[in-house]
Amino acid sequence: MSASLSARFVLRGRPPHHGPVPLAGVIMDASPNAADSADIAWRALTVARDHDWSLGPVVVSEASQRLTLEVDGRWHATAPLGDDQATCLDALLPLVGPAPSLVVAQLGQSLDGRIATETGHSHYINGLASRVHLHRLRALVDAVVVGAGTVAADDPALTVRHVSGRSPLRVVIDPRGRLDAGCRILRDACAPTLQLIGDQASIATPARGHLRRERLPLEAGGMAPRAILERLAQLGCRRVLIEGGSDTVSRFLDAGALHRLHLLVAPLLIGSGRPGLCLAPIARLDEARRPRSRRYTLGDETLFDLDLRPPT
Repeated sequence: MSASLSARFVLRGRPPHHGPVPLAGVIMDASPNAADSADIAWRALTVARDHDWSLGPVVVSEASQRLTLEVDGRWHATAPLGDDQATCLDALLPLVGPAPSLVVAQLGQSLDGRIATETGHSHYINGLASRVHLHRLRALVDAVVVGAGTVAADDPALTVRHVSGRSPLRVVIDPRGRLDAGCRILRDACAPTLQLIGDQASIATPARGHLRRERLPLEAGGMAPRAILERLAQLGCRRVLIEGGSDTVSRFLDAGALHRLHLLVAPLLIGSGRPGLCLAPIARLDEARRPRSRRYTLGDETLFDLDLRPPT
């Protein structure tokens, strides 16, 4: 549970019944002094992030509202929630369930599938609502992964700022060890950072403080996505966000290493530039991936939640 939440948690054996499923679990009586105190949905998700689902559902209470999150992904509230809060629950509750591991990727792109212009300019294709969604993804995972190209081009902080929540372990895939020591995630100690370098890479600057450096073998010029995830699992990272860039997300998707992809589409036509995905070529459309999907509205943009797991 997030220590930053101003709340009181009480374990109950069986709270009052609020639906067809008997409820038991964690009760949270919220104190409305956080910046986003009106967002009971988000606070419930941050509780669910570290919840032991064997104790039953998460129940969050605030004034006359009582919100219940159940282990099977359903939720219900005693009073109507706003559309934004309902969308937040529907899109993010699948990420905080009891699954032993989860790997979700995200891409923000234009209507014509571009993530940047030909010069690499990308700030910002997506609006504030989509950036808030991205920061919520960061807050719900244990590690956020980016490639060295994204760090070199954008110098991101990879921390949680638009919402309440803790920042995850920042992981940069840097096979050749080419990143400048002055880039933000290597010098800024606001969150722990893991730099993954190739087994033959040479770096003069030692890793210290918030920065940890490890070597992984290279395959076909890059690190195997499953080897990266295996190492993160050994470090206790159960939920992982592959944030970018397009080459990194594409490699994880091609390797079958993603469970979900959140595709954020802005009403923008760029017409040229860098594509969001670049996968192994196919000859026929019946070879294309057709994942199960759900669609949500975030401001004037559209979120496609793609379930990439094999059908059960």
